[in-house]
Formats: sequence, C-alpha cells, structure tokens
Amino acid sequence: MFRAGDDVDRTMKARIRDAAIALFSENGVKGTNVRAIAAAAGASPPLIVHHYGSKEALTAECDRYVAEFLNERKRNGMRAGASFDPLAALREARDGSMFLRYLAVRLAEGSPQVAAMVDEMVSDAAGYMADGVESGMLRPTNYPYERAVVLTIWSLGALVLREHLERLLGVDIAAVPQEPTAASAYVGPVLEILTDGIVDADIAAKMRAAFVEDPTSTEKKDDRP
Repeated sequence: MFRAGDDVDRTMKARIRDAAIALFSENGVKGTNVRAIAAAAGASPPLIVHHYGSKEALTAECDRYVAEFLNERKRNGMRAGASFDPLAALREARDGSMFLRYLAVRLAEGSPQVAAMVDEMVSDAAGYMADGVESGMLRPTNYPYERAVVLTIWSLGALVLREHLERLLGVDIAAVPQEPTAASAYVGPVLEILTDGIVDADIAAKMRAAFVEDPTSTEKKDDRP
C-alpha cells in the first residue's frame, strides 16, 4: 500500500494516483486541476489522460484505493482478536493519516461517486465487523448490516466535522498522534459508548420494546396503532 515518501509502487500510473490523493486531500477534487496533478507527479496532462482517460476516472480510482487501504487495515485489526495490539495498530495507522484527510474532504464535496464510495465502505465494514465477531473482538448483534451502516456514518461524519471536534476537544481525528494518549479526549468517550453504552438498561429495554422491531420475527405486525 502507498505510504507518503515511499519508493514502492512507483510506476507512473501509481505516481499520478498518489499525487492526486495528496492534492485532493488538501484542496478537494473541484479545487485541483489535471495540470496540478501532472506537475506533482512529474508527468504531463496528456499522460494522465493516457493512463486514466479522465479526471473523473482518476478520482474514482483514488476513492477505490483509499477505501481498499482502510478496509485492509481494519480487517487485519478485527481478525487479531485477543492478540490485538493497540500500539502496533497506532503505528500502522500513521500510514493512513493522509487517507483520512482525503476522506474528510471528499465526503464534504458530495457526488454520486462519493455515495458509491460510502456504499463500498459500509459493505467493507459489514465484512470486517463479521470478522471481529468471529475473532471475539466484537459482540454479536441482531443488526449486522445496520450496525455497520450506523458506525460507518458516525465515523465518516466525525471526519467531516473534525474541525469542530478539534475546536471542542483539542483532537484532530484526521491526524495520528505520536503519543498514544494524545487523543484520549475523543477515544475515551468513544470506547465508553461502544462498550458500556449510555442509556440505563431498564430504560433502554422500554425504548427497545416501543420502537424496535424484533429482527428475529418473520411475521409482519398488522395491528400496530
């Protein structure tokens, strides 16, 4: 996978893709033209057309590459189970900090391509969360797909609003900190929400009975008020 500054995967086509990811993460797709990408990659605009056909096709490849990178990283973590090493995961995550910034910018722009990327990330999340259940990393759920949707949108929404998180908590979630505890103002409540919950158990049971359809029931309720 691409790491900023590496000499790995340095074909011209890959250099163009990597340059586009870097520029899109700073200026957005709309704020970046083909000429700027060509200059950053040490290529020419016609060469970009030769390899990708169009800026739109190049953008789609960047979306796919970023989503694939993040999916692979999370899937590896979920499969670790009891052997999961948070500090090792933090070191590995530093390779993906540019990709988080890329996602934050892309999501804010909005387009059919972005919708397709979100769909892909939800599908990926459902897959690696199933791996997490199997490895013992995550608790089982009656709502595997729905849980993947909610948590993916939560994570992506936090990226889009990261400037407000940084303003309120002093944590930039699009940057990977050097010190493991530097992001504790965000990680602490996130882990508490995911592991301990918020709502009192008795109140949650009443709310579930009132508002949540039993996912194991195959019969439709025709006598709802």
